[in-house]
Amino acid sequence: MLLIFDCDGVLVDSEVLSCQVDADLLTSLGMPYTADEIARQFVGVSLKDMIARIAAEHGRPLPADFGERINRTLFARFETDLRPIPGVRDAILALPHRRCVASSSTPDRIALSLRVTGLSDLFDHLFSSVQVPRGKPAPDLFLHAAKQMGFAPADCLVIEDSIAGVQAARAAGMKVIGFTGGGHCGPQHGERLREAGASLVVEQMSDLPSAVQIQA
Repeated sequence: MLLIFDCDGVLVDSEVLSCQVDADLLTSLGMPYTADEIARQFVGVSLKDMIARIAAEHGRPLPADFGERINRTLFARFETDLRPIPGVRDAILALPHRRCVASSSTPDRIALSLRVTGLSDLFDHLFSSVQVPRGKPAPDLFLHAAKQMGFAPADCLVIEDSIAGVQAARAAGMKVIGFTGGGHCGPQHGERLREAGASLVVEQMSDLPSAVQIQA
């Protein structure tokens, strides 16, 4: 079995930082959003797709360098404030299965996130939405990861914190465990993940090994 980990909100507690940076920059452009609104609408969605949806919603394009501005600001915050999800290293080391990361983030953001939080040594294989035509909730990224790793979709188990990610995994024909231990997850988030297709939901990483055993 192959374990496919999302990065943001599963391995690293980045979504709160990311949503606040997105909201601040959009508001400064006259497109007011709160961090909570960004979290509800765009967690799990690639930056490229978020920009396209916001531009369509407001009827005008964002500045050409908006993505660069987001990344420049966010990467600086990551260097000082990003932390791993509590217990994630021990949970991963307790799991004997092959594993990889498949994230909506860009390759440089994934690499930075794992480096800053001391998790880089746990993953030899990193896959990004920039490598496929469609991001989550389309199944492309997870199918690409499975193919590259040599596993059939039915032999993959995805760990996801976002509705879009759960939908993508289910569309790929994979089992999904939802995770609600990130700082951005509210009290109803677990139920939303179940409604999206997660077969199990765990609130803390210490529960992940037993949840994986149930799904194996």
